[in-house]
Amino acid sequence: MATIQHDANKAGTAYEALTRSRAMVEPALRAAVDRLPTRMQQITGYHFGWWDERGNPVRADRGKALRPAMVLLAATSVGGDAASAVPAAVAVELVHNFSLLHDDVLDGDVTRRHRPTAWTVFGSGSAILAGDALLALAADVLGGCRHPEAANAVRTLSTAVLNLINGQIADLDFEERRDVDLAECQRMARDKTGALLGCACALGALFGGGKGTQITRLRSFGERLGLAFQHVDDLLGIWGDPAITGKPVFSDLRTRKKTLPVVSALTSGMPAGQRLAALYLRDQPLSGSELAQCAELIALAGGRTWSQNQADELLAAALSDLRRCDPSPRAAEELSALAQLVTHRDH
Repeated sequence: MATIQHDANKAGTAYEALTRSRAMVEPALRAAVDRLPTRMQQITGYHFGWWDERGNPVRADRGKALRPAMVLLAATSVGGDAASAVPAAVAVELVHNFSLLHDDVLDGDVTRRHRPTAWTVFGSGSAILAGDALLALAADVLGGCRHPEAANAVRTLSTAVLNLINGQIADLDFEERRDVDLAECQRMARDKTGALLGCACALGALFGGGKGTQITRLRSFGERLGLAFQHVDDLLGIWGDPAITGKPVFSDLRTRKKTLPVVSALTSGMPAGQRLAALYLRDQPLSGSELAQCAELIALAGGRTWSQNQADELLAAALSDLRRCDPSPRAAEELSALAQLVTHRDH
């Protein structure tokens, strides 16, 4: 019972930090989006869950907004002021949503956060261009914020974007290949997810006046947390509850994605992995019963357990990085709570 209460307290701390961050960041985020051309505003606001396809305000799921919260908490963890890091938080959130708009088109996903994806409503070309607009806007917000570290921050963000795109390209390439090994799959996930979370923490520490070693350790905290998060996301993409994930059951298997647990199973050398390869790597579409069989074979070949263990080990390593950067106690508590929230497999 004590453990359940402890977990509830951690979750409460995390949600309080997310709520406080959203209250600080969203007005600046909306002000930035207001600078976009009208059509881009319409698509972006729909994607963010601010309004419907006609521009009428709605109360839609807006996601956790984890990355901007990490920026603000990283700034306070090194003794800085969260308010001074708001432009960095806005820029990171814009980049994240640039990637989501593009990802939904590339993956053919028709739902996100329990709503039709932007490309299914406005068309794939318009959604891609809206993503491009967010990327340009992120650089403008960060470069024009007049913070002493603005120029360095733009370079840091640009590097993260290039890594993110490299991860996206690898992810697409894997769909056409039969011979993806586990090491390159991990590199892909580190680029695609870890790079931006690491960048968020580094930018927060930079804007908060952190020392070089603090920035480095907070970046490592974010990168490791990002990879742990990707393991959890990949597990949810197979076994997640659609009511929680907002996506159909077995969503990643339907598109034959080479996710971390899938590649672990395919390269396991176990009989279940070989049976999985015969089914998963063929050209014909998978039926509902075959999707369930693939999920079972991934588990039998050890892919599910391996990914779960990797997520746990990466979380522990990330929290070690956090402790080593000598953070302020409250920010450390909240960053730790956020890290545990996003790697909790029921969310």
